[in-house]
Amino acid sequence: MNVRGWHSRYPGPQSVAPPRLIPELDVTDLRTSLDFYVTIVGFELIYDRPDERFAMLNLEGAYLMLEEALGPGRRFRTAPLERPHGRGVNFQIQLSNVNALYKKLVAADAQIVIRLEEQWYRSGEQELGNRQFVVADPDGFLLRFFSDLGSRPTDPANHAIACRHWLTLES
Repeated sequence: MNVRGWHSRYPGPQSVAPPRLIPELDVTDLRTSLDFYVTIVGFELIYDRPDERFAMLNLEGAYLMLEEALGPGRRFRTAPLERPHGRGVNFQIQLSNVNALYKKLVAADAQIVIRLEEQWYRSGEQELGNRQFVVADPDGFLLRFFSDLGSRPTDPANHAIACRHWLTLES
């Protein structure tokens, strides 16, 4: 992968490769979104282009681009934007301390969609654990923040129940 220019745009160790995916979200009001993402959530503003109503953000290595939907310049759309934005997708963002962010968002009266929980997901013969919650940003984009709880062996009883459930659905 050609990473020329990466390190001049994005701070961090020189050995770190650029992210392979950086979502760019069309937001209603860039100032409102920056207040949420930077002031409340804690993203760092990496750079912005005020004349284009654009900003690049980073939180513990998770990058987002924000762009004001009705701002100047080129926009990529296949249909008109309707609220809530981002229907059908949520962005999973790993943090070192999800508990602290959850408390901060609750105190800021953010729109918590799923309260802080512990969730385990089967992956082959093991389960991967998340301590997680989901919050909606000012435009309705869903952000699923999590901290890694590690892995554990899959419980054979739970796996058998899940298999029976799926077999019933397929019948």
